[in-house]
Amino acid sequence: MTLLRPARAGEAAFLSALALRSKGHWGYDAAFLAACRDELTMRDDELAARRTVVAELPDSRGGRVVGFRTLEGEPPVGVLGMMFVDPDAIGRGVGGALARHLIEEARAAGFTRITIDADPNAEAFYLAQGAVRVGATPSGSIAGRVLPQLELDLSGPVIS
Repeated sequence: MTLLRPARAGEAAFLSALALRSKGHWGYDAAFLAACRDELTMRDDELAARRTVVAELPDSRGGRVVGFRTLEGEPPVGVLGMMFVDPDAIGRGVGGALARHLIEEARAAGFTRITIDADPNAEAFYLAQGAVRVGATPSGSIAGRVLPQLELDLSGPVIS
């Protein structure tokens, strides 16, 4: 069972490392990951403002953080700024739990649409969550790289 909770002060460095591990899962080399480091770095002073939510799985110590996501912007249109799952937890429902929570939180806050600039390897996941591809956008880290641009319309039913 995945537990979702707001990120806590002091977790930013851990979440940044998790984001890089997750990105590395797709076989990107060290130079690529180094180029992404700034864009994937969280700071403790921005966790609350970016509406950062972490996912924990139970373990012998009570819980282990295995993923996180951010919901950024102001209604009516929000942005999924980051969503990452630790490689050893991929395929265990963590991403789906984070996506469902994102939709619930966004609707409750008055968002009607969420935009997602997705890693090409994650596009199929977001499409399965109900997003549609609306275009392409330049990468913020890698010159010349283009990312799928997706949107989630929050006016429809919740995907379960």
